[in-house]
Amino acid sequence: MKVIGKSKYQFLFLALLGSILLSSCARMGSPDGGWYDEDPPRIVSASPADRSIGATTGKVRIVFNEFIKIDNPSEKVIVSPPQIQPPEIKAAGKSIVVELKDSLKPNTTYTIDFSDAITDNNEGNPLGSFTYSFSTGTEIDTMEVSGYVLEAENLEPVKGIAVGIYPADAPDSVFQTEPLLRITRTDSRGHFVIKGIAPGSYRAFALQDMDGDYAFSQKNEKIAFNHDIFVPSSKPDTRHDTIWRDTLHIDRILAIPYTHFLPDDIVLRAFTETQTDRFLLKNERKEANRLDFYFTYGDSLLPEIKGLNFNADKAFVVEANEQRDTLFYWLRDTTLVNQDTLQMVVRFQATDTLGNLTLTTDTLEMLSKQPYAKRMKQKQKEYDEWLKTQEKRKKKGQPYDSIMPVKNLNLKIQAPPQLDPDKNIFIDSPTPIETADTSKIHLYVKIDTLWYQARYEMEEISVRQLKILGEWRPEQEYSLEIDSAAITDIYGNVSKPFKQGLKVKGYDAYGTILLTIPDMNGKNLVVQLLNTSDAVVKQVVTNKQQAQFSFVDPGTYYLRLFVDENGNGKWDTGLYEADLQPEPMYYYHEAIECKAKWDITQTWNPKSKPIFLQKPEKITKQKAEKQKTIRNKNAERAKQLGIEYINMKK
Repeated sequence: MKVIGKSKYQFLFLALLGSILLSSCARMGSPDGGWYDEDPPRIVSASPADRSIGATTGKVRIVFNEFIKIDNPSEKVIVSPPQIQPPEIKAAGKSIVVELKDSLKPNTTYTIDFSDAITDNNEGNPLGSFTYSFSTGTEIDTMEVSGYVLEAENLEPVKGIAVGIYPADAPDSVFQTEPLLRITRTDSRGHFVIKGIAPGSYRAFALQDMDGDYAFSQKNEKIAFNHDIFVPSSKPDTRHDTIWRDTLHIDRILAIPYTHFLPDDIVLRAFTETQTDRFLLKNERKEANRLDFYFTYGDSLLPEIKGLNFNADKAFVVEANEQRDTLFYWLRDTTLVNQDTLQMVVRFQATDTLGNLTLTTDTLEMLSKQPYAKRMKQKQKEYDEWLKTQEKRKKKGQPYDSIMPVKNLNLKIQAPPQLDPDKNIFIDSPTPIETADTSKIHLYVKIDTLWYQARYEMEEISVRQLKILGEWRPEQEYSLEIDSAAITDIYGNVSKPFKQGLKVKGYDAYGTILLTIPDMNGKNLVVQLLNTSDAVVKQVVTNKQQAQFSFVDPGTYYLRLFVDENGNGKWDTGLYEADLQPEPMYYYHEAIECKAKWDITQTWNPKSKPIFLQKPEKITKQKAEKQKTIRNKNAERAKQLGIEYINMKK
């Protein structure tokens, strides 16, 4: 027996016939609960009618043939032109009611894009992508354009960002002063479709709107723009739809004519401008020996501190991060560390109301979050526990101490037993380093069976970090030995002895990747080798057509590069008012398998693929959401009953 799904009524008839036949066949059971509804909701009527002209009301009612529901309308349903006052959207039985709160504009096409938000109430069958439209003028605009919005820094799809258009002849300031003309939002793939466009020339923009005005009015809003002008057009085309016999077998492939709207490959690279306005975000004293200052933006001039209840002259060791927007002022004098409240006047550069850096003065009172009394209590507790332990050892006749030893400077030494030839050793201190005595830091190399002094250089990375650079030779054994008190911090705490053996891995443990990059000659390129988490493992800076990665551990890797247009060695974002785009980023579209003793030679033309097709799916963190589909439950039931079922729906 064969059951063919065409409509609800035919299906009910055939299902009834099937049940009669089944009842006469001893090997078949009867369906328990009947056949499933697999038809999506169908629109019965709309007021105003869909695609109507001369509309005068902003209240829309759409009636369906069955009870329906709307999934997350505030995010999924997009009204264009954008509405400053959010529209009211609700499902009521078999109807959807949309009420626009903004006044209707004359001679304007309105679109309400429901996406896949509408499903029937019982089985969750989706209506599919549905857009309702009406016009307040004498004609309705039907053109569409589509494309992608990607993060400029890493080509991740940007989900849920608003995308819109302005006329091509509009001034650049329109993005900062006027709402977008028509809008939509990107899906989980970063894909967008802008509908209801009138004939003309346009430019596209993207905006992560923070204040609901649909214009770039705040510097922390993520944006995308370019100067590409497009003219919407359309042409007849054909797509192929698959008809499934069941969940595993294809019944037929249909050629479906449709209208293909162009362009369909607009690409917008989204970025957030660097916050250049400078002001003090917060200040705190989490540790008794440190004053912390956090600014929105760095400055070459450090803040000046004048103590009101203490002498601030030479009182600090200043630690700044690379951006100089986070500053730690370490207190040298332990008497100041023990003072719970420090009052001071701080002078620093800050942005005024005109956007200029000016000298600002602020009076601060910084309280220790670890009061002196609390720290002394903790110290006494530690002493009491130590004393109790020593008394127990004394009673048992075991060796014991009569004086509590001073705590050593607890260094973190990054010296792995297996060292790559292109890596070095780092020494991190919890507090600023006062002295590092290289005569007490030894590096030995083993040649045959004997140990010899090995050459090294020590480099100060920051006030709390040192780097040991050695002449690392493959397959050689080394020993790093640090004597007691080799390193002293600003409080007089000294390091304890340390010894670590390490071996430099041989060339045979690695692979090499050699890239040829055509059509990019003369540009400053930063080429990066990535792991499976999209994190940078190695990078090469070049202005030629080749880049080489040496000493690559066996494994799976990915590649990306950016054009370092200002030559500072790091990726830089864009700036709208300066008409500055973010630096171009490209990904190699496939994984690279690196094996030991292998040399991989690869040619990579970064412009050979559109950038929305470049980033490999395995390292793309923003995964595409599954589209809502109608599950073919009747085919599954028919299979259980031994009935052949053909689904005629697309």
